[in-house]
Amino acid sequence: MFLHYIDLSWRSLKRTPLVSALMILAIAIGIGITMTSLSVYHMMSMDPIPNKSDQLFAVQLNTTDDGNNWWTPDDVPYQLTYKDALFLHNAEMPVRKTASIRTAFTVHMNNQDVKPALSSVRAAGKDFFSMFDLEFIYGSSWSDAQEAAAESVVVINEETNNKLFGGQNSVGKQIYLDDTIFTVVGVTKSWDIHIKYYDLNNGSFSAPEPIFIPITLWEPMRLVSRGNTNGWKHENVTTFEGQLQSEMFWVQFWAELPTEKDVQKYHDFLFAYLTEQGTKGRYTREVPQFNLKDVNEWMEYNNVVSEDNKILVGLSFMFLAVCLANILGLLLGKFIRRAPEIGVRRALGASKRQIFLQHLVEVSVLGLLGGLIGIGIAQLGLWGVRVTSSEYAELAGMDFTMILTAPAIAIGACIIAGLYPAWLVCKTQPAIYLKTQ
Repeated sequence: MFLHYIDLSWRSLKRTPLVSALMILAIAIGIGITMTSLSVYHMMSMDPIPNKSDQLFAVQLNTTDDGNNWWTPDDVPYQLTYKDALFLHNAEMPVRKTASIRTAFTVHMNNQDVKPALSSVRAAGKDFFSMFDLEFIYGSSWSDAQEAAAESVVVINEETNNKLFGGQNSVGKQIYLDDTIFTVVGVTKSWDIHIKYYDLNNGSFSAPEPIFIPITLWEPMRLVSRGNTNGWKHENVTTFEGQLQSEMFWVQFWAELPTEKDVQKYHDFLFAYLTEQGTKGRYTREVPQFNLKDVNEWMEYNNVVSEDNKILVGLSFMFLAVCLANILGLLLGKFIRRAPEIGVRRALGASKRQIFLQHLVEVSVLGLLGGLIGIGIAQLGLWGVRVTSSEYAELAGMDFTMILTAPAIAIGACIIAGLYPAWLVCKTQPAIYLKTQ
């Protein structure tokens, strides 16, 4: 029966090619615009590490004096001071954890065949790679001993390895970061993340760093942060050592806490640490204030998906609604003109339900065709986003979920638009229809 309805629908569409084409085009344009904005929104809001997003926690410590306001929802700074991050990184807690900062070096091989290039570099703990599921092609992360000794070792990504070593196993080979020789200990696969969730302070949608070095090189190499550095009180900081001891916030810190028990233990640990710091007169805050936020909470807290993006999605659905309103008018006219045909079918024994279902199948076919064309229009729109916006270039794409969503929305929207015309054409008595002949 369903196949019969599809056949009838196709015949009906061919009988009115112009009207059918107009309806399909209206659906396609509405779906194309809607899916363009919805796809970007989907990529922005999707869970970047779904297998363990509820186990990775960004750590925030409020070490400001009581009454100080910050530009976060709860007045807690996004980042940590160096001395807090160093303490947490070195604390003997049985959990994976890492402090990290974004810096930069000129990368070269002391070889005329390879041109020097300025590159972002992340100084992090050795647990960074296992915490955030970076896979290695060659080698591995540096060892505990190498990190403790602040050895000049480096992990590079696949693209950097291809550029410097032609894609060969480069473990044990050397590169220069500025004037310092580093030994390669590992090469990671390309890290395909659309949201830089581990460091939202330096651009939520920027590319991850291609090079990693131990966080313990911070002091020996006098690393300078290439990210946001914020302070809450006047400090006369004129030296590198002064910055390390200052109350400025510039370090990201993450902990992996697989169970609720681990979360509670780390919660108690942070509470005890802040309480101790308060008793030492570091700040005047009476009640220790800190946060442990998992990946998705952290993204929401940092407003990764802004209100502007949400409004844009809403406006695109409103445009789709306008398209459907036009389709509704066309369907009313088309279905009413078929009243004599419907009257004959009703007189020959067709039920209201059968007539109703036939018309819903017809509008579903319209929606399917419009949705498929709409995918093409959406791809064109996403290409335009990639060309015009470098910030959203990595987000402007349709994954398999969005490709399936497009025709589903189109079919659903057309069914909604077709309910009233289908009901209207079914409710009149056959005798009335026959009188129109």
